[in-house]
Amino acid sequence: MSNFFKTLALSLALVSSVSIADELPQQADELQQRLAEADHYRMQEGHAKVTTEVVQYESEQEKKRHLYNVYLRPQRESLVVFKAASEAGQKLLMLGDNYWLLMPNSRRPLRITPMQKLLGEASVGDVSTLTWSEDYDGEIGELSDWQGYSARHLMLNAQTKGASYQRIDLWVDEDTNFPLKADMYLKSGKLAKRAYFEPGERDGQTVVSTMTLEDAIQHNNTTVIYYQQVEARTLPDKYYNPAYLSRQDVSAL
Repeated sequence: MSNFFKTLALSLALVSSVSIADELPQQADELQQRLAEADHYRMQEGHAKVTTEVVQYESEQEKKRHLYNVYLRPQRESLVVFKAASEAGQKLLMLGDNYWLLMPNSRRPLRITPMQKLLGEASVGDVSTLTWSEDYDGEIGELSDWQGYSARHLMLNAQTKGASYQRIDLWVDEDTNFPLKADMYLKSGKLAKRAYFEPGERDGQTVVSTMTLEDAIQHNNTTVIYYQQVEARTLPDKYYNPAYLSRQDVSAL
C-alpha cells in the first residue's frame, strides 16, 4: 500500500474514532434525560406520599387486595406503611441498597432483598421504589410500533446493588418518554415479569395511574399496582432510621 493510501486510511480511522467518541456522551445524556422523564410520570414530587393499592388476580379473578402508604424522598429512600388489617403494624424501610422489614411484635429489623414478594408479582422493590434514572444505565435501541405508539427501546443494566432487576428492556413513547412496557430480568438472565403502564391524569398532568405485572412463566397470574393518590409530604428524618422505627407505631401515617 502506498504512503498516500496508508495516510488516507489512518485519517479516516481517526475521524471515525472521534465521531464515535463524540456520540457516546451524547447518547448517555439522551438516555438519562429519557429515563428521568419516564420516572417523572410515576413520581412527581421529590418528597411524596403515594397511596398504593395492590391487587392480585389469578385467571382474571381477584384473589387478594392490600393497601400501602409509601413515603418517598430523594437519594433512593422510602418508607412503606402497611394498611391492610391482616398486615397491621408492619412497615418496610429502604435506604439506598438496604431494605428492612419491621414486624409489630419484634424489636429487631429484618434485612430483606428488593425481590422478596409483598403480594402476587409485586415485590418489595416494585412498591417501595423503581427508579430507572438513578439505578440503571444502558443504551438506546431501535424505534418500533406498539399499540399505536412509536416506542423507543431502552436497554438498561443495573448500576446499584439494590436495583430490583439486573436488566430491563424498557419501551417509552418516542415523543413524550411516557413508559409503555418493560421486560424485567433477574441476575440469572431469566425473565421475571413483564410490566405495562397505563396513563391517567392528576392535577392536569399525565401520570402513570397503574402498573400491571405479568408473571413471565405462569401467564394466568397478574398483579396490578394502582397509584391512587400522590401528594407532597415530608416526614422527619427519624422515620428513616430502622432502630427508631422498630420501637414506633406508625399506623397513623
